[in-house]
Amino acid sequence: MRGSNFVSFLTVLGFFIGIVFGVLKASDPESFLGMVILVTGFFYLFSHLCVGFYFQAQGVKSHPFPKNAHEHNLDFFVREINKREQFVDAFYAHKDELLAEEPRRSE
Repeated sequence: MRGSNFVSFLTVLGFFIGIVFGVLKASDPESFLGMVILVTGFFYLFSHLCVGFYFQAQGVKSHPFPKNAHEHNLDFFVREINKREQFVDAFYAHKDELLAEEPRRSE
């Protein structure tokens, strides 16, 4: 499970547990809302602590981003797009001349 999914799961779980505690302990709407926010916030922070300690214990190593290969590919794509744009521009620039030279046959 990804870390963000775990955080989301525990936050929603904390929300519902906060509703249960709010219904059981609260006597007015303000204390109910306060209980829900307090328990949800606790679960949110607790989930971040769990995920942080998990990744720290796993020793997750960052992989370097292949910047040079990525830039080379992007430059290649830009060149190809420019070639195609020039071809289309040349076609539309001479479109009227091409149509005038070869009239359509009506059968």
